[in-house]
Amino acid sequence: MELRQAGYAPHRQPIQGVPGVFNIEAMLEPANGDAPTLVIGAHYDGYGTTPGANDNGSGTAATLELARALSDLRGRSRFRLRFAFFANEEPPYFQTAHMGSLTYAKALAAGRESTLGMISLETIGFYSDAKGSQHYPFPLSALYPDTGNFIAFVGMTSSHPFIRATVAAFRRKAAFPSVGGSAPGFVQGIDWSDHWAFAQVGMPALMITDTAPFRYRYYHSEADTPDRLDYDRMARVVDGMERVVRAWARKGAL
Repeated sequence: MELRQAGYAPHRQPIQGVPGVFNIEAMLEPANGDAPTLVIGAHYDGYGTTPGANDNGSGTAATLELARALSDLRGRSRFRLRFAFFANEEPPYFQTAHMGSLTYAKALAAGRESTLGMISLETIGFYSDAKGSQHYPFPLSALYPDTGNFIAFVGMTSSHPFIRATVAAFRRKAAFPSVGGSAPGFVQGIDWSDHWAFAQVGMPALMITDTAPFRYRYYHSEADTPDRLDYDRMARVVDGMERVVRAWARKGAL
């Protein structure tokens, strides 16, 4: 309903082998039909029976808001924007053939659509100013701050240029603490979202995240409820990304 109210014509993409489960996509057409594509997406499923306010209600809400806020670029953007809402990110489908984002990424690759990159909005709603509130898997603990008041831009090493360009653009547009980095997929947490699926088909991809279990004690628990979220800081992150995408859309490049 919200996507239609913003002028989109959303459609469903079925997940093969999982009846009744769909990805949902809304596309913003560019000024030129031959323009490349940027994908912005989030998974809308939650872990088991948990409320999923942060994981991943926060990312889903952010994707919806970006689609709404950027709808005025329809027919004016110098690249195509695909807003995607993925099913089956959580176990037991995580990193399997039935993961919604892998279905989506494979279809995009099969269509040979030129893709600038994919941005996964994953668990972006929790922040803390307390020292020692942020943790990391080894060896990242030696490199990054121990206060969980920032947003992180992360992905696998194959996407390093895309990550670097995105976090640099965010820092130009938003007065909000941020860190950025890439690491091999074997580093714990680096590939824990839908950006993993796009990396499998050779597309640059990153995750924007509050780092989930490395900061958020309620991750994958029944206590992942809306009252835990910091809506002001979450909104500032989304506003910053709107400014980034809008600037990119004007020039047709990162």
